[in-house]
Amino acid sequence: MNQRRERSRCLVTAPMRAGTLRIGVLLGALQFTVGAGGLAGQEAGDCGAHLSLGVAVVDESGSIPIPFATVRLTSEDEGALDGPLRGQAGSDGRLVFCVPAGVRHATLRAEFGDASSDETEINIGLAATQDVVLRLRVASVENGRLLGTVTDALSNARVAAAAVSLRGRSQEVQTNRQGGFILSDVPVGVYELSVRHLGYAPLRHMVNVARGATTEVQIGLVPAPLEMEPLVATAVRLRRLEIKGFYERKRWGELLGLGAFFTVADIERRNPRIISDMIMEEASIRRVCGMGSRTCRLYTTRLTTGFGSRCLMQIYLDGILISEEGAADTWVSPVEIAGVEVYKGPASLPAEFSGPNSRCGVVAIWTK
Repeated sequence: MNQRRERSRCLVTAPMRAGTLRIGVLLGALQFTVGAGGLAGQEAGDCGAHLSLGVAVVDESGSIPIPFATVRLTSEDEGALDGPLRGQAGSDGRLVFCVPAGVRHATLRAEFGDASSDETEINIGLAATQDVVLRLRVASVENGRLLGTVTDALSNARVAAAAVSLRGRSQEVQTNRQGGFILSDVPVGVYELSVRHLGYAPLRHMVNVARGATTEVQIGLVPAPLEMEPLVATAVRLRRLEIKGFYERKRWGELLGLGAFFTVADIERRNPRIISDMIMEEASIRRVCGMGSRTCRLYTTRLTTGFGSRCLMQIYLDGILISEEGAADTWVSPVEIAGVEVYKGPASLPAEFSGPNSRCGVVAIWTK
């Protein structure tokens, strides 16, 4: 059995802390019927030639809408999307995605506080509009959950329909088209994770499920005839940053060269006195400081008629614009920071930070 275990590759990340929001407290008085009324915020015609995909986020019973839930849409269709689409439901629990024509298969998932929906796969049809209902499930805070992705260790292709289970638990799930799976409401403890798929060596690996946390697992299955040494790596992914989309923007931003990103580990390793020290050095941003050491402003350089000019960056703190004067150090100290995103111009900005005054770039800071 040990030889069979060593023929698969598994990347395991440490637990991500869950939030403590409770849907019932916020929404217990609301009533809702799926399919009734129009889609909030946008009408189907607003998408032009693109497909108008309406999403309704409700509780597990399907009777209560979940306002302001975060919804993520991903697609593995080649060249269809530059990255995941992310939106926030309106006060009626609804939102509309304008899906590009190249998307034929998509996966939707909703999150709100501790609650999340199952990943829902949809086939994009030829109709001008399409509607999907996502039901949130609130797991007990006494338990945890296991979330992962299964890929081919050689080609990195996603492995669909792999069987995933925990020894001693009756629940078994299959990976979706993107190789993803979720095991929810798992009692706290150490389990043997089993992943099987025809044509691959079976994987068995010990995982720790923590109270009120999500353990993320990235698994590379090895084709059965091959022998490979296992590889296990650990990292901390904060649940709060995951919900806010930080890790997705970091993944695509680094892949496409759209920005600079710093995690807790990066900040602790550099141990800057003030955060602009690190941003300036790592992201090649200009800094101008006043008489006080914590009144530094951050600039990018714009070219006008062949000459460079300083362009003042905007500062966001936990998604809120707090300064249009490029001063980050007066608001937060490095020990309070969970992540930083740096974008040098409008061409690299994600939608959540774009605006008429963001042409000089943005620094987005997320606290712990």
